[in-house]
Amino acid sequence: MAETPRLQAIVNAKCPRCRRGDLFMNTMYGLSSQKMHVNCPKCNLKYELEPGYFYAAMYISYSINVAVAVIVGVLTYIISGETESPWIYVGTIFLFSLVLAPFNFRYSRVILLHLMSSRIKYLSHYDHD
Repeated sequence: MAETPRLQAIVNAKCPRCRRGDLFMNTMYGLSSQKMHVNCPKCNLKYELEPGYFYAAMYISYSINVAVAVIVGVLTYIISGETESPWIYVGTIFLFSLVLAPFNFRYSRVILLHLMSSRIKYLSHYDHD
């Protein structure tokens, strides 16, 4: 079986090592909270290498939020042409950030895992706890 391309694995939230196992147990916009598997269901890779590993995903989440704010702000200006009141920008940016929060949560973790995949492949020999 051919290996899944990395970009496709990121979009589909798959394991960074085998690119086949799911990272999350449920859907992004479900009524229950998003839960990650502890290990990959296919290759048994341990996702959280150390306690607090996913705190680093905050930096990725921040950059995603900044990109959303800039894009939404520019689109709001293009669509409305409003230059007097800043509240239309604050409201639309807040609304889009709130709606995209589950996406932001999920993909900040996915991107972190895939960015650190070389380290994960090295440390995967030591995941015998």
